Amino acid sequence: MPAVDFLRKSIWEEKLLNPFGAGVLALLGAGIAFLVGSFGLLLGLLLVVALVGIPTLFGIIAFPKFGIVVFIVAAYLLFFVSRLGVDFPVGTVMDGIEWLLVLGTILARRRETGKSVFNSSIGIITLVWVVYTLLQVINPWAESQMAWLYTVRTVGAVTLMYYVFVSHIDSLTYLRWLIGIWVGLALLGALYGLKQEFIGFTDMEYQQLISDPKLIELMFLFGHWRKFSVFSDPVAFAYNMVMAALICICLLKISKGFFRKLGLVLIAVLCAASMLYSGTRGGYVLIPAGLAMFFILRFNRTLLVLAAMGAFAFAVLIMIPTSNPTLFRFQTAFKPSDDDSFNLRIMNQKRIQPYIQQHPIGGGLGATGVWGQRFAPDSYLANFPPDSGYVRVAVEMGWIGLFLFCLMIFIILKTGIDHFFLIRNEEIKTYCLAMTLVIFVLGIGSYPQEAFVQFPSNILFYLAAAIIQVSLGLDARISASEVPG
Repeated sequence: MPAVDFLRKSIWEEKLLNPFGAGVLALLGAGIAFLVGSFGLLLGLLLVVALVGIPTLFGIIAFPKFGIVVFIVAAYLLFFVSRLGVDFPVGTVMDGIEWLLVLGTILARRRETGKSVFNSSIGIITLVWVVYTLLQVINPWAESQMAWLYTVRTVGAVTLMYYVFVSHIDSLTYLRWLIGIWVGLALLGALYGLKQEFIGFTDMEYQQLISDPKLIELMFLFGHWRKFSVFSDPVAFAYNMVMAALICICLLKISKGFFRKLGLVLIAVLCAASMLYSGTRGGYVLIPAGLAMFFILRFNRTLLVLAAMGAFAFAVLIMIPTSNPTLFRFQTAFKPSDDDSFNLRIMNQKRIQPYIQQHPIGGGLGATGVWGQRFAPDSYLANFPPDSGYVRVAVEMGWIGLFLFCLMIFIILKTGIDHFFLIRNEEIKTYCLAMTLVIFVLGIGSYPQEAFVQFPSNILFYLAAAIIQVSLGLDARISASEVPG
């Protein structure tokens, strides 16, 4: 980046990398130490935030690729930081980063000429979805516009990140970086989840768990605490581990060297193992579902044998008698008719169907769940438990919204499968396959749970969609560069 090189040369090398610069830095350090000693640690923390935050804000706007990395890392660690007792509006920080990225992307696209980000089926349906969520503010059946305002941040505004990702994922090198960061963060999440299982929660985590009787009822099952790692809840933990495990399995095709392959296998196993301790039955189903799609798209004789072996192993796990609470909960995921909570969800869905049929655009964004209870506690939907991404969309945005939501997932999946068979570069083909599996499992996972609600799942969904969209273009450019002139 020429701007970075210029700043390094003009400020660091020419001004500070000398005795005078060392003296200036020493005086600056002494001044900060004096201020902290005189006015307390809070001032020191504010100075550190300013020294780090201001350059970061500049970097997000001036270098959106850097901003995307910051955004993904922040989305992954958002709830972990909040559990450390940081009394700070971390959600507002995420909103700020989103809009800074949008601003940086607009400025970057003004300087560059290229294909429109809306000139694709994914770009068009995503734009339709954004517009529809914004129009929900004038929904005549909505009980509260404030509920819309708080919900549109994670339903509509986050969707704009698709266009940011598509605009800046323009090289194979940068794509490798993003995939590597994704897998690395997932490994961190898996290890922390295992730490919670075998070492225990931190004091602050445990106090938060036991502070709410409803939370205890949700998190303490069969004499065992469900684990959530660095994520908002066990569902987000499980789904993110499933995505990472499937990505690692896909990457085995292009990884070179025994130790790289071994590393990917270990990460996949760690993610799958830690996912079990989340106690999320919806996540248990996603791994075999994702592997089934993987075997279909990568069909060959060797994979057919592996698929048969895997199916046999799963059958054994499902049928074997056990007193282990984790394995028992895993088994119940494949016997939904014996699950009281599943049957209760079916009853709730039957109960709400007449409402959905009578309200084609729904009861308003944010009508159910926390925001519905906060801003319209006496409404019909405030205390309705959707327990499903699709049900929530249908209830809040109507059957029209549900149709658009399903159409968006279908178009992304179709584009991913089409691109997979058209791409010639094996590395890009593998990335496209991995992202298609991510969309596929999140689509399935939205039926038993709400897969797109929390960070980082909502961000990674649109990142996967963007990678699918740009993959064919990247392949065409690389293939053209390899053709002899």
